[in-house]
Amino acid sequence: MKPLVWLVLGLLWPFALARADGLPDLGELERSGLSHTAERRLGQQIMLEIRRDPAYLDDAEIAAYIDQVGQRLAARAEGARQPFEFFVVRDSMLNAFALPGGYVGVHSGLVLAARSESELAGVLAHEISHVTQSHLARRFGKQSESQMVSLLSLAVAVLAARSSPDVAVGAALAGQAAGVQQQINYSRDFEREADRLGLDLMEKGGYDTRGMASFFERMLQFGRIYENNAPGYLRTHPMTTERITDMENRIAQRPYKQVADSVEFGLVRAKLRATDGTPGDALADFAAQLKSGKYARETDVRFGHAHALMRNNRLTEAEAELAALRRLNLESPLLENLAAQLRLKRKDVAGAVQTLALAAQRYPQARALTYALIDAKVGAGETAEALTLIKRELQLTPGDARLHALEAKTYAAQGKRLQQHRSQGEAYLAEGQLDEAILQYELARRAGDGDFYESSQVDARLQELKQRKFEEMRRNQR
Repeated sequence: MKPLVWLVLGLLWPFALARADGLPDLGELERSGLSHTAERRLGQQIMLEIRRDPAYLDDAEIAAYIDQVGQRLAARAEGARQPFEFFVVRDSMLNAFALPGGYVGVHSGLVLAARSESELAGVLAHEISHVTQSHLARRFGKQSESQMVSLLSLAVAVLAARSSPDVAVGAALAGQAAGVQQQINYSRDFEREADRLGLDLMEKGGYDTRGMASFFERMLQFGRIYENNAPGYLRTHPMTTERITDMENRIAQRPYKQVADSVEFGLVRAKLRATDGTPGDALADFAAQLKSGKYARETDVRFGHAHALMRNNRLTEAEAELAALRRLNLESPLLENLAAQLRLKRKDVAGAVQTLALAAQRYPQARALTYALIDAKVGAGETAEALTLIKRELQLTPGDARLHALEAKTYAAQGKRLQQHRSQGEAYLAEGQLDEAILQYELARRAGDGDFYESSQVDARLQELKQRKFEEMRRNQR
């Protein structure tokens, strides 16, 4: 996923510009130009580009799992100044990265390479510690927010250049970004600090601290064997035997704690494999595993096989695997979602709604089931029930962009254009897309199918968003 890699490189260019004679300490952060609010705003702008990248994995189940592991750790982090958001990008490279404002990205290749949930948690804990200790902001030093925005503009230009390498100016920008690749590494002190605090987070979160050392050591060995194709994580997070030894010494002083992987760890990894590469290759991979019998957990392989069969439209065989999983007593919201998706493939919308409704009652915390249930209800023509469910969920999580988008889809099915555009505007706003939100509210105002009260609400919200845009423009001109 080359464009995203270059976007991150463009973002991190300030590292090379910060301070050649040393890094600012934590006390200097308050005197720097990058405030906590500005840091969050910068992260939101970067996330706009990441979400537009085809490699951004917009899968509610996979995103929910990664976020669950990340939030379990972040909730125990001292010094967190903002909420965290964890996401996945589809890329075979072993990498993860922290962005300004509490955004933490993980490559799908790293999730698949982890041999235990504790290994995955170790990487996330390390990244969370970089954020809580403001390692990014401390490298930014005293640069102003407007300088940060300018550097972000360069990152976007680099992103476009990678998509059109024949453009001369694009090639020049890409060359500039490549020139600083060796200067973006975290310092050794920052890495050791993230290791130490990450181990503490893992222990507090109930994970096996040995997972961090084992995963980092395996990446280091991989990098030595394939020197020219080292994991991306080693390039931005320099690994040394000294760091590994220090981690192992710290772990040896802690009580031994063996931690079993969650059911979802194996199922999410199986789904990632089933949806990666060509449909035929994915199917052949799982079929070979089942034939050989070489796997750690049969339910994981059969779950992945069922997804691969569904992807290849071999529905009868996929349903047979689903039945086998139930005989193996697998219990998970992911299994119920799979059952519903198979029903939808059979055009059995009513059956899918019934399956999802029962599953949502059984697993009320599984957001992916709620999203799927709302979507299925719209497909079944149950738009009023869908809106009731959406409004109930929005009371719990008013900033949920996916819920607002589903609300827009539901209003569109009812032919209510003002409400549709207003909801879509809120969906864009939840993702930080202010310009797109304003456009949707302009469309809502011109829709002409709302009553006086609804139209007044739209006018008031539109003025509020335009004022926010004006303030943003003034801020960027400083």
